[in-house]
Amino acid sequence: MITFDNSYARLPAGFFTRTNPTPVREPALVALNRPLAQRLGLDADWLASPDGLAMLSGNRMPEGAEPIAQAYAGHQFGGFVPQLGDGRALLLGEIVAPDGQRFDIQLKGAGLTPFSRRGDGRAWLGPVLREYLVSEFMAAFGIPTTRALAAVTTGEQVIRETMLPGAVLTRVAASHIRVGTFEFFAARGDITRLKLLAEHVIARHYPDAKSPAELLEKVVEAQASTIASWMALGFIHGVMNTDNMSVSGETIDYGPCAFMDAYRPDKVFSSIDANGRYAWNEQPNIAVWNLAQLASCLVPLMGNDDAAVATATRIVHEFPVIYRREALARFAAKIGISQPEAGDQALSDRLLTIMAKSGADFTRTFAGLANGRAREEFTDPSEFDLWHADWRQRIAGLGDADEVMARANPVRIPRNHRIEQAIAAARDEGDFSLFHRLDDALHAPFTERPEWDDLAQPPARDEIVQRTFCGT
Repeated sequence: MITFDNSYARLPAGFFTRTNPTPVREPALVALNRPLAQRLGLDADWLASPDGLAMLSGNRMPEGAEPIAQAYAGHQFGGFVPQLGDGRALLLGEIVAPDGQRFDIQLKGAGLTPFSRRGDGRAWLGPVLREYLVSEFMAAFGIPTTRALAAVTTGEQVIRETMLPGAVLTRVAASHIRVGTFEFFAARGDITRLKLLAEHVIARHYPDAKSPAELLEKVVEAQASTIASWMALGFIHGVMNTDNMSVSGETIDYGPCAFMDAYRPDKVFSSIDANGRYAWNEQPNIAVWNLAQLASCLVPLMGNDDAAVATATRIVHEFPVIYRREALARFAAKIGISQPEAGDQALSDRLLTIMAKSGADFTRTFAGLANGRAREEFTDPSEFDLWHADWRQRIAGLGDADEVMARANPVRIPRNHRIEQAIAAARDEGDFSLFHRLDDALHAPFTERPEWDDLAQPPARDEIVQRTFCGT
């Protein structure tokens, strides 16, 4: 059983709509994250039981659950939409883990809500498997992220471009409060609820913050750290709308996300990002833009005068400074430097420039610095050889360089073509063996094992994934 303590559901009307999940025909458990269940203090055997499966599929709510669809707005590709909200997700409730940390338990793909607009409220299997794999890899790497507790097939079909198998993801998060949640109330001039929301976020995520200005500072710091971690992995979120930016700093809403194979700084995968707004190298800039929207929402709580605007502007302008520091630390670690000095930024940037010229594999190049195979990633290694000599001189005498690189560079990532292969096998044949094999390997991103060597290989020419899709 689960003991719920639902603080968000205790907020007044307007924050959410109470909505029950839509039952599904024939739920079947695909994956249960037992280590995460233990971390949360949940009984994994109960979750795998018929009663647990009924909850994970939305067929039956356990005692204490208060399913709600959260309200929020958002800027989508720069255009403001005053009402979005959970169109296919329901927050069942919150639990307090044994260590005292509070978590949301949410069903994604649980059916129609008042915010579904023209959607069906459902998820198909592919995006559920992708989010499960990628979010759990991010967690294994130590990047703040929502987590996947379970994936369940529904025994029903959903209509996208064709008929596809339906599924439900059970998602765990520090919270599902977004920049767009603040925008929802600010756009309506609802200062009372805006203040309640800020107080709730401070109490839940940043208890040291003493004011809305300090709350903004904390969110800026959290996002700068998270985005720097994305960049150091070659991760492209794909749809960094304000409704997809969590105020907790967690990576949230894995839709058309992807990891770069060949390094190209302006790389875009998302099929809906026609102009490259959310390309890899644009992500820090978009984070600033999103945080400026949050700052605008908080100004009315900061005095709503010129001084408040100046304070909010100053705080948002701190993001690039914090981000550059965080990014330098991560990219320096990738080349074996735990204490960056002047010139180390230029050294790592120079390597990236050489990689871009050759289309070198992002992950394998950095991992190859430690094992001596990085040179193999370059079609013309002459420039790399010059860089390599300078790099060796820089790390000479650093006794921990190999250890630092080993902690910073995964030997495998969720390769796009491997995810697509796992999805295709599950969709077309009901075969989840590729998914489970990939899940096992991605939970150990730093561990070299011969039986997983193929998962570290870049795609063959005919396996390259050029476009990814949201799944809605």
